Amino acid sequence: MAKVKKAYFCSSCGAQSPKWIGKCPTCNEWNTYEEEVIQTKTPTYSKGNEKTLRTAKAKRFSEINAEKEERFDLLDMELNRVLGGGLVKGSVSLVGGEPGIGKSTLLLQMALKCKQYKILYVSGEESETQIKMRADRIGITHDNCFLLSETNTSSIFQQVNEVQPQIIIIDSIQTLQTDHIDSSAGSISQIRETASEFQKYAKLNNVPVILIGHINKDGNIAGPKILEHMVDTVVQFEGDRHYGYRILRSIKNRFGSTSELGIYEMFSGGLREVSNPSEILLSKREGDVVGVAIAATVEGLRPLLIEVQALVTTTAYGNPQRSATGFDLRRLNMLIAIIEKKCGIRLGNKDVFINIAGGFKVDDPAIDMAVIAAILSSSEEIPIAKTVCLSSEVGLTGEIRAINRIEQRISEAEKLGFEEIIISHHNYQGLESKYKKIKVVPTEKIENVLRHLFA
Repeated sequence: MAKVKKAYFCSSCGAQSPKWIGKCPTCNEWNTYEEEVIQTKTPTYSKGNEKTLRTAKAKRFSEINAEKEERFDLLDMELNRVLGGGLVKGSVSLVGGEPGIGKSTLLLQMALKCKQYKILYVSGEESETQIKMRADRIGITHDNCFLLSETNTSSIFQQVNEVQPQIIIIDSIQTLQTDHIDSSAGSISQIRETASEFQKYAKLNNVPVILIGHINKDGNIAGPKILEHMVDTVVQFEGDRHYGYRILRSIKNRFGSTSELGIYEMFSGGLREVSNPSEILLSKREGDVVGVAIAATVEGLRPLLIEVQALVTTTAYGNPQRSATGFDLRRLNMLIAIIEKKCGIRLGNKDVFINIAGGFKVDDPAIDMAVIAAILSSSEEIPIAKTVCLSSEVGLTGEIRAINRIEQRISEAEKLGFEEIIISHHNYQGLESKYKKIKVVPTEKIENVLRHLFA
């Protein structure tokens, strides 16, 4: 009988130790180490189905042919964009998100759409009846999509060998369990071992595997950090439960850009792709509103126009409140300091609240000017014209700094009917006569922006 091997794992970061220790040296958390059985026997998950590996041989770079990866078209423009143009053969992708956000719906809808591929959807959380009811709500069906409700990896690979799918979807990796580990499903060692088995199968058989993963209370994918290093692509599916819009964001991608973004709208029949997100992120208002400014931002290669809302009121407490939804609070404090220093407007005794409309989260510094404009509009009770758009970063000295992809931002604003966009004078060179339907206003200092907006 093989000797049982045990080790201690950090439940926070997945670090391993041969003995229990109080403080994790990797993540500095206390009392997070738990004992787990790591292996009892040699894995034989794909016996009889493994292909013989070729002996590796060192080559010169000049001898290597750079061939483009063959990809599966998933018939979903947003998902294809985030993955870098489609699903690469033999790749392992990890989709994370909060419970109930729509991960299972997204991938089940994709599986039902792709009628040209044989797809195996493995669920360890729901019964076949539950998934069939969801598929009926989506309203798409075809006979090339197979469903399996199972958590044991040995049984799953038996069905994989029978069905011979072109794409495998696992929902979710935290529910699977292998016979080679004695610990319970969802433990660090189980997640690592089951993910390793599917990674080996994907690479040996050139079959792409998509894993659905849970996230913890901090918003990170649950399980050991090595799980994210093992896979080729990590995608986060996020959104606010109070809004109908969902955002698909690439965190890691070995086959494409990590800054791409996909936007969906949730409704009773599933998820709908949003081809023009700027229209949904801008509220339909009749006239000019105090405390609202429109900013032109870029997510990946996609330009977006978002609505920045600000509320400035006299504080009723000793210390003024600073609150930001969808925007970095530390950057908001910095911009408030610039307003007080360079614009001469005191906000020390006022509460300042910032909200990015639509439940959107933005980390693009190009919306700095719009945030400052919205704060001053609310503070001084002067509305900003709804036909004006802003796009520039603001430095600590109050200068308007240059930003990237300025032409895409201006074109997006022009397409949506804006009459004027304020940018940095560093970006203005070569744009003097390029746009006919929108006026491009170059500025150097934040004081000049305020004079232009509020006269």
